[in-house]
Amino acid sequence: MAIKTDIVGAPALRYEGEAKVRGRAQYIDDLHLPRMIHGATVRSKFARGRITAIRYGDGIPWDEFIVVTARDIPGENTIIHLFKDHPCLAVEFVNHPEEPIVLLAHPDKALLRKAVDAVTIEYEPLPAVFTIEESEALDAPVIWNNDAGDSPNVFKTYLMEKGNVDEVWDVADYIIEGEYSTGAQEQLYIENNGVIAQYNDEGVTVWASMQCPYYLHHALQVCFGLPEDRCRAIQVETGGAFGGKEDYPSVIGCHAALLAMKAGVPVKMVYDRMEDMAATTKRHPSRTRHRTAVSKDGKLLGGEIEFAIDGGAYVTLSPVVLSRGTIHAAGPYHWPHLRIRAKAVATNCPPHGAFRGFGAPQSIFGLERHMDLVAKTVGLTPEELRRRNFLHTGGTTATGQLIKDPIDMDAMLMRALTESGYHQKRAEFTTSNATSPIKRGMGFAAFMHGAGFTGSGERRLNSLVAIEIDHEGHPEILVSSTEFGQGTNTILCQVAAQTLKIPYSDIRIAQPDTKRVPNSGPTVASRTAMIVGKLVETASENLLTCMRTAGVLGQEYTPQQFCHAAMEYRQQHGTLRAEARYQAPGDIFWDDDKYRGDAYPAYAWAIYVAEVAVDTRTYMATCENFWALQEVGKVLNPTLAKGQVEGGVAQGIGYALYEKCVWKDGVMANNQMTNYIMPTSADLPAIHVLFDEVPSIHGAFGAKGIGELPMDGPAPAILNAIEAATGIRFNHCPLLPEDIFEVLADPGGTAADSSHLEPAIAGPNFTGTAP
Repeated sequence: MAIKTDIVGAPALRYEGEAKVRGRAQYIDDLHLPRMIHGATVRSKFARGRITAIRYGDGIPWDEFIVVTARDIPGENTIIHLFKDHPCLAVEFVNHPEEPIVLLAHPDKALLRKAVDAVTIEYEPLPAVFTIEESEALDAPVIWNNDAGDSPNVFKTYLMEKGNVDEVWDVADYIIEGEYSTGAQEQLYIENNGVIAQYNDEGVTVWASMQCPYYLHHALQVCFGLPEDRCRAIQVETGGAFGGKEDYPSVIGCHAALLAMKAGVPVKMVYDRMEDMAATTKRHPSRTRHRTAVSKDGKLLGGEIEFAIDGGAYVTLSPVVLSRGTIHAAGPYHWPHLRIRAKAVATNCPPHGAFRGFGAPQSIFGLERHMDLVAKTVGLTPEELRRRNFLHTGGTTATGQLIKDPIDMDAMLMRALTESGYHQKRAEFTTSNATSPIKRGMGFAAFMHGAGFTGSGERRLNSLVAIEIDHEGHPEILVSSTEFGQGTNTILCQVAAQTLKIPYSDIRIAQPDTKRVPNSGPTVASRTAMIVGKLVETASENLLTCMRTAGVLGQEYTPQQFCHAAMEYRQQHGTLRAEARYQAPGDIFWDDDKYRGDAYPAYAWAIYVAEVAVDTRTYMATCENFWALQEVGKVLNPTLAKGQVEGGVAQGIGYALYEKCVWKDGVMANNQMTNYIMPTSADLPAIHVLFDEVPSIHGAFGAKGIGELPMDGPAPAILNAIEAATGIRFNHCPLLPEDIFEVLADPGGTAADSSHLEPAIAGPNFTGTAP
């Protein structure tokens, strides 16, 4: 008789939890190879300039050091991302502070630090730009260009259109404009970037704290000019990532490998916190401009959105971050007519890159702040304005995608407002705020987040997973998806256990190693549970089919019978392995040229509600309570899912109120934990996590992506609540006490509100001047 195994949906223990609790988990800094030495980087101190000389100072025994410059690179001098503009090591020009120029290695870490300080780089300075506005100015120096004839200083543009927006302005009752901006944000993972590299006759091997082994694998091939079978990337235990270890390990991995090649011994490179914060990628700063046509009854008639992000000095992942931000800029609303123009610009800051949410937090911030402005202008409550414009099943998104899955944002909004006591508290706060120096408010944000790679991305990845029976008869999952605290190992093992109808404890998962595991795609874009999980489910089914076809397993079996059957198959055939490759659904199509179609196989939907307090004596805004309701398909592991949401909300609160990257001529001036302020557990409110479950046919047992979603909603919900508390519009984040002081100390000023609204001047239903 078959064993019923309800492991999916249960709070299974973390697969790697015991090893971490018992201290057996080995991180990069715990590992040591024979004869291993240490590596370090000499970086630019100029934002932009031509290198005129490199001088090695006195007092250092340079003959003991391994020294690597660009001329030592055997392959191409590039870190391969989407475009080959990013040099592995600078040759003649530098384009941002912290740009790597010289690599050093030595057994003595203390002496290595002194040697880095003893290297002097001389420059001929060149003009630089540091903000979106400086980069796009007509008289800006050209700091980036390509051979395609694109606009100077622009990495990538997108144009997304639906309907004919030019026709709506004359019939609108209101035309409402607003500008919104967000700053950079540091991932601040617990474990800094670190790698160990080894080079020998077999090729190059890099062990790394990372998200995407095959990204590093490809980068090594290009940098060293080696075939893929002579390059190897192995993920070791990784202490957090949040996107910050998606593409950057390709940089530090190539650097350590170049030192190892020249030294002939293994080289370890581990950044300290200051270097990691100053030199590595961060969330892109952004600017979003809205111009919206609205009818007097609060219906969105059409709009124009201009979305811009600061990419830093090199392209890296800016085009795909821009892409997701562009698609999510329209939110969960029906727009009859819409035009979105988006661009990623170059500046002379260190390159920005992936961060949880991947562009969506930036554009959703602008949209949800703007929706509150639209509601106020038209004379509706924030919730009623949204109700009148929500997407429903059978509607089409801004890309023209038909919504086939059942969604009910109205019901979700009602549930979230009821759970939070939204209306009651708003009434109470209206009374108490009149006399109290502490002003309280409630605000919310409605949003959605696509799961998986955008458009045709999953087709191009062509992901492959495998399940193989080991020598003990246990199924072992072979994927390149990585665990870095989010629960990848656990949920994939749960999926396999449920499909195979054997205990969760009987499942194994291989260490991600490009020499052993197939390329199942990167661990990004909310794709692991849905895309890779579905492939694991399919591979498990294929394994059962293989065993049944061979006659070793019946339709019904016990776990013990499964193990015996698997061993019998191995004895007969040598190995037992099943695979599953991604097959794009036949009804999902995307046009990359027109930038239209089915952007994602499925979306997760959410309503987040924030309760805030603003102390008018200290000018400090705090989030005192938070409710997060999301529909994410099937919840595979409720404990891990809740943790994902709580962690994302915490990062979102930091994004809204605490975490400001202070830039000075392209240098992060506050690259220490003492002056880059993030919320601690003492600063966080109670976070109430709520789920709706509407399973999707595209994910494992109905799961959708969840990892990025909780980053999208907190910042706009919090700033909407701050406006409700103070009556003042703040349209940028992070919002620090000094920002609030600047406005409260000058109530007649314009520091808080860059929004502009105008009444329609020709609409047949024009009702007068907008408030």
